[in-house]
Amino acid sequence: MRPVERFLKRPKSFWASVRSLSQHIGYSKGNKIITPTFLQMLGAFDDLGLDKSKLRLDGKQTQFATELIDYFSERARLLMNEVEPRLMDVDRASKLFRRLRNELNPKCPIPMNKQKGNKKAEAFLTGIINMLIEKNAGGETCDYDPRELTTITRDGAPLRTLARRVDGAFPSAINPVAVWEIKEYYYTTTFGSRVADGVYESLLDGMELEELREHEHIDVRHYLMVDAHFTWWICGKAYLCRLVDMLHMGYVDEVLFGEEVVDELPRIVSDWVRLAQRRGTNSLPEDRDEMHKKNLLTRSGESNND
Repeated sequence: MRPVERFLKRPKSFWASVRSLSQHIGYSKGNKIITPTFLQMLGAFDDLGLDKSKLRLDGKQTQFATELIDYFSERARLLMNEVEPRLMDVDRASKLFRRLRNELNPKCPIPMNKQKGNKKAEAFLTGIINMLIEKNAGGETCDYDPRELTTITRDGAPLRTLARRVDGAFPSAINPVAVWEIKEYYYTTTFGSRVADGVYESLLDGMELEELREHEHIDVRHYLMVDAHFTWWICGKAYLCRLVDMLHMGYVDEVLFGEEVVDELPRIVSDWVRLAQRRGTNSLPEDRDEMHKKNLLTRSGESNND
């Protein structure tokens, strides 16, 4: 899932209201994601001792309130119509994994899960992701399991080192063009603190990468890939909402849900390859604004040569 363009670059105050309203009104009810009404938002602001004139001024709904309702409606639509159908259970994930392994004959690492007994098996989502990256990487190097902290260097010295190890880096954990995290919980029976902590860890990574982008003009793509229908949809709808919020706040470039990885990773990995080849393996990732300018110039030149 890519972010909806009109919700990008909203001020942090917008997302503060999204969080405050969501926690007070609720994220979901039954099998539905809640879309707060205007009156519910007014009531929540009143309960929380907030200024209701931000939502209603001179008896009329403000533009800010309209934008909030628009976002809540889109968040609910995305989760109910696009995310929920793509989340897999263990049987569905196992079948997809085995089909891809038979088709692709991978050489990449396929890790095992951390379960015991008859639940011990391949880590299905991680295996699917690794196979798809290998298939589309065109022979480029990839670190499928970094055992070191992600580091961006300048003049041979660390410029930034992230606080946590990520689950994968392309082409390596040193000066990557992209990093990703994988959250698969097929055997989890409750939405415990370990799952919640995984969401906040991704947020931390996103905030560190945002600081790198804003202060050093270096862009490292950040992806989150999650699966397990029971854990995320039955038990964790509130955290799915938080993931969609995180996406639109710019802390991750894309969030891929379940079998969505099959459709989207070929495009994503091809983009990584172009970025890596453009800058050279040992140099820094390019600033995204500068890359955009170069792309526009390239397209203009191609148009003039047609």
